[in-house]
Amino acid sequence: MTSDIQQQRVQYLNHNDVLDRDHVVYWMQASVRSSYNHALEYAIQQANALAQPLVVVFGLTEDYPEANLRSFAFLLEGLQDVQRLLTVRGVGMIVCLGSPDEVAIEAGRHASLLVTDRGYLRHQRKWRDNVAAAVACRVTQVESDVVVPVELASTKREHSARTLRPKITKQLDEFLVALRPTVLDHPSTDLGQDGLDLSDLDKILAGLNLDRSVSRLSQLYRGGESEARQTLQNFLDSRFANYTQNRNQPQTDDVSHLSKYLHYGHISPVEIALRIEESGAAEENIDAYLEELIVRRELPINFVFYETDYDRFSHWS
Repeated sequence: MTSDIQQQRVQYLNHNDVLDRDHVVYWMQASVRSSYNHALEYAIQQANALAQPLVVVFGLTEDYPEANLRSFAFLLEGLQDVQRLLTVRGVGMIVCLGSPDEVAIEAGRHASLLVTDRGYLRHQRKWRDNVAAAVACRVTQVESDVVVPVELASTKREHSARTLRPKITKQLDEFLVALRPTVLDHPSTDLGQDGLDLSDLDKILAGLNLDRSVSRLSQLYRGGESEARQTLQNFLDSRFANYTQNRNQPQTDDVSHLSKYLHYGHISPVEIALRIEESGAAEENIDAYLEELIVRRELPINFVFYETDYDRFSHWS
């Protein structure tokens, strides 16, 4: 492991050994991107150490809570983009229709090691528990969608940004660092031919049982890390200079529009933060944006992680 991936991001979800099988699996579910993805880079490093190829799998479930046509279109656009970008890196990716944990369990049956990223909601954690209990190989979780790992940021539920802020701030120097890509020694693009054909998203969407009362908005914005990175660049070029002054003024457009890409894992908060720091903008704009991106975003993650009944109003006090 290189120094890019902090050990505190890595957790073993079971006590199984790394096996002597054909390949390593990265079960991608939360960090849907090909760069600044600690789980992906860890999986590539482990595959190289075992002299094996790496296969990426994603489970697409129709019954994801509160999902609809618009959210699925955005998600599939991101999957199409990451599959293309992974191919450039020599990594094969398979997207399968089914419950994500069942997809991962099937993929892990012949794996030497199964690596996954991290989700904090109840169903996401249950998926990972199911996989860790069902497969014979080691299951390793690598946290990549927060700047500071959630248990390290705090060991308890925090009630405000005021209490979480100093705990996160003192650790930023360790975790807010660039993540270098690792070259996969044994390409696997020839192993990623099964699964959904992402070249025709309209056909896939037409075949899914979805809530269609909310229409697609692909003409306004598309999913994917390429679009996310372009959105970030547009923000830095055109709107960031007025961020502190106008970010709470609804009649203006001086915001980043990156929340949807962060939500779907299409861009890393570490990458965004580093770009913001390197922007050369006024310090007040940098500080204000990093407060929103890191402290204010990681506060609700702390909440759902430590509060079992996070979706009951009676517990929001």
